[in-house]
Amino acid sequence: MIRLNLTATPEWLDLAPGLRLLVGPLTTALMVSARADLAVETLPEGATQEEMALAMAKSVARRAVLDWEGVGDGAGNIIPVSPEGIDALLEIWPVFEAFQTQYVARGLLLDAEKNVSAPSPTGPSAGVTDTARPARGRAPTAPQD
Repeated sequence: MIRLNLTATPEWLDLAPGLRLLVGPLTTALMVSARADLAVETLPEGATQEEMALAMAKSVARRAVLDWEGVGDGAGNIIPVSPEGIDALLEIWPVFEAFQTQYVARGLLLDAEKNVSAPSPTGPSAGVTDTARPARGRAPTAPQD
């Protein structure tokens, strides 16, 4: 069952002890915009899966993160949300993994749920092919009383 969140309100994600991100809903518009991001579109032809995942996560986060708590500069001063700050934050492996799991994967899980085999249009065995060779002649039967 798909549960619709019709309120479309932002929510806090706890990514690490003392680190929270306020994110907007993961919408189709957000994902389409992230895919069209110049940083994603200009990845080199031979980019690895890891490079593509990081570029996409940063692109999604730059659009989704509205606020944060627990993010500071080198001196420990709290800094405001910025595209550069989001990119730097996602370079931290545990933060990247938590963001992928708690935010991005929710949209991908729904997409994966539809990636299963559907029954054949005329019944569950209509599209099945035989795997056994046909029998020749009559099969022997047990003696009848």
